[in-house]
Amino acid sequence: MSRSSRSRSRRRGGGETGKHAAGIALIVLTISVVGAGAYILNTKPERPKLDAASLCPTDGPRSATVILLDASDVLPDVTKRELRTYLVDAATSVPEYGLLEIRLLDPNSPSGTPIFAKCNPGDGSGLDEYTGNPALARKRWEEGFRRPLEAALSGSMEQPSEAQTSPIMTTLQSIAVDRFTGSRAEVIPKTLIVVSDLIEHGPGYSQYSGDLSFEKFRKTDHYRRVRTDLNGAEVTFRYIQRVTRKPINSANHIQFWTDWVKDSNGQFVSAKKLQGAG
Repeated sequence: MSRSSRSRSRRRGGGETGKHAAGIALIVLTISVVGAGAYILNTKPERPKLDAASLCPTDGPRSATVILLDASDVLPDVTKRELRTYLVDAATSVPEYGLLEIRLLDPNSPSGTPIFAKCNPGDGSGLDEYTGNPALARKRWEEGFRRPLEAALSGSMEQPSEAQTSPIMTTLQSIAVDRFTGSRAEVIPKTLIVVSDLIEHGPGYSQYSGDLSFEKFRKTDHYRRVRTDLNGAEVTFRYIQRVTRKPINSANHIQFWTDWVKDSNGQFVSAKKLQGAG
């Protein structure tokens, strides 16, 4: 065989070998992609079955957030606007499959008046187009969660009850028993948000007297009646400022409630004054 013939033979052999290697690489790549897809589908957490009415998982919510809203007196417009923005942000930040419950302070009901109680079903932003249905999830979130939430908040701030008593501690005690107690509640994150002027007032104890010492409060019969176990819930206060006949020292007042959280087995997160005063 001539030198040129041997050269052509080597080139043909090299070309066939390259094609063969490319084919093997393509097969390996295909198997890897299919395998990776199957792994993702098999290891992706299964979405829980939801209750049609509450939108909560049928085996229970994954977290619990309760907002106690004290609308017992008229709020200034600037306070309403700030409060609405804060509450919508807080509510829509509830984790997926977490319960959001909003209660109004009500002197006629020791548990308060529930105006909203649903789980966040997820807005579909984390769903894949092929393995889920993000459009349907978004619609369910808008119609079943977001819109009813905004309607509940709007109604609650437009109809003040003008109550003569303010049983904040009794209501918080009831919330703790209803939502933060039990084996299921112990293992999920718990959040309590209190939007109020925080002035506890009733026949057994009243902060209008000006005494804001928590240690003195601990010695009262009222303390024993309303003592609460928050079971580790994180607590945030949004402080509504009121113009009262006898001015209340807001710093001492917030400190009282900070001590109350600690005494009630809770975790204090923050306390912030809302703008405006009424």
